[in-house]
Amino acid sequence: MTNAASGMAVHDDCKLKFMELKTKRTHRFIVFKIEEKQKQVIVEKLGEPTETYDDFTASLPAEECRYAVFDFDFMTEENVPKSRIFFIAWSPDTAKVRSKMIYASSKDRFKRELDGIQVELQATDPTEMGLDVFKSRAN
Repeated sequence: MTNAASGMAVHDDCKLKFMELKTKRTHRFIVFKIEEKQKQVIVEKLGEPTETYDDFTASLPAEECRYAVFDFDFMTEENVPKSRIFFIAWSPDTAKVRSKMIYASSKDRFKRELDGIQVELQATDPTEMGLDVFKSRAN
């Protein structure tokens, strides 16, 4: 299935791994990459359930765009453990303009393929997706 606007297909693996994260919690995070030559979104990296937020941020390239999903665990004010599934559109200022345009034009279509996203973040530098941002948006 391709996206008419940007001509981007979504590899089945993307949906499969997302469902595993959502239902079985077998991944802490998933980093997705657009393969321009194949014109499709693919899974670039899977984070083990034991991996942390720092492992996640280290998986995002400093100068290239990515999509990512992060399963964020937190405690409510009543000390109840909860989790939220975040979708992050990572588009650093230093990325190539063409890359930013492709990721921007494909984002909504790709996000629709991942049923169960609870919070969306758009980040152009690491501070825009800091742990404090996750905590404030999770509730």
